[in-house]
Amino acid sequence: MELFKVLTIQESRTIITEHLSGVKRTVTVPLLKALGKKLAKDAVSKENIPGFDRSTMDGFAVRARDTYGASEGLPAYLDVDGEILMGQDAGSELKTGYCRKIPTGGMLPPGADAVVMLEYTEELDDKTIGVTRPVAPGENVVLKGEDVSPGAVVFRAGHIIRPQDLGLLAAMGITEVEITVPMQVGIISTGDEVVSPEQKTGPGQVRDINSYTLYGQVVVNGGEPKIYGVVRDDFKVLREIMQIVLAENDMVLISGGSSVGTRDVATDVISSLGEPGVLFHGVSVRPGKPTIGAVVDGKPVFGLPGHPVSAMVIFDLLAAPLVRTGGYSENSIGDFPLRAKITRNLRSAAGREDYIRVQLKLKDGELIAEPVLGKSGLITTMVNADGLARIPLNSEGVEAGDVVAVKLFEMTVLGVEGQ
Repeated sequence: MELFKVLTIQESRTIITEHLSGVKRTVTVPLLKALGKKLAKDAVSKENIPGFDRSTMDGFAVRARDTYGASEGLPAYLDVDGEILMGQDAGSELKTGYCRKIPTGGMLPPGADAVVMLEYTEELDDKTIGVTRPVAPGENVVLKGEDVSPGAVVFRAGHIIRPQDLGLLAAMGITEVEITVPMQVGIISTGDEVVSPEQKTGPGQVRDINSYTLYGQVVVNGGEPKIYGVVRDDFKVLREIMQIVLAENDMVLISGGSSVGTRDVATDVISSLGEPGVLFHGVSVRPGKPTIGAVVDGKPVFGLPGHPVSAMVIFDLLAAPLVRTGGYSENSIGDFPLRAKITRNLRSAAGREDYIRVQLKLKDGELIAEPVLGKSGLITTMVNADGLARIPLNSEGVEAGDVVAVKLFEMTVLGVEGQ
């Protein structure tokens, strides 16, 4: 394979997709264990929610037509036909000219089609009230099946369960769900110069950053990461570790060892592990050009650059969609949904996509992107940024004031200027 015969990100995604196994493991879990997980199949309601017409206010259940024309000067007088208790049947049909006291959430009796709020009534005696404001049919009422009807698909397969979704599933009587098993991702850092964070660095040594940033990226994208530590630039040692990591995981991330150099062995190791092996070595982006993309026996393997910024950017572009959904959507290059005005001129090169770290602010109702400049080996440029701005493939740069596509880093919250 010719090294650095670079592919675009879209071409890289396409060739990876062609070789993925596409098999997704599923497991059934209790509802409360499903938070943040992806549904493996559609969730379909078998019943009405709510299961009965119910009041949304404290007041009186009425036939709406009995209140027409009511006012403070000329109330509509109704006879009180008992009281509805919470959690109990509403009783017999409500007759014309009658009302029944009802609490918020109480069941509407047959014949009633609205609720008069308590504050728009006046008590004349124990058996009679005056209604001082008319109501329309359906007012202050939630109807049977108004939230969800039988047969409704409330969530499609692949939906990520949120807190409010737990509530709806519980309302449907669903106490366990089938979820897609989160992708297991093995993480390896390579390099004779890299040491673990708890070690004191010697001359020419650096602490392992990438294992920790990649771990975090896997987690926020819904995967389950496992760090396998730092491995020396040695073919035999790296190959032995890689065999273990591949056996235990659905995806492997190797940081470092992807540039063209006599000491870098990642390409040779990956190629020796299974078919089809290395699919490309080099992508037309900055930062992150010396990226390895591979598939070994249906499992994706990415050789990420050793520079922390480059590794994180490439993870976002190539690995994150697979961790989240198991594949790339047609518009996944457009995972940059925001639009912001860039604050300075930036040069690029035709035929290459540039990903710029930016700080984002809201100013006068507009989203502003301020570039955070610095080398790809400086992790603080990512720390000080809120997201990435993309300069497209066929552009030669942007000018101050141009609108650029932006992707927020996971768990980033925008600030408003002046606050």
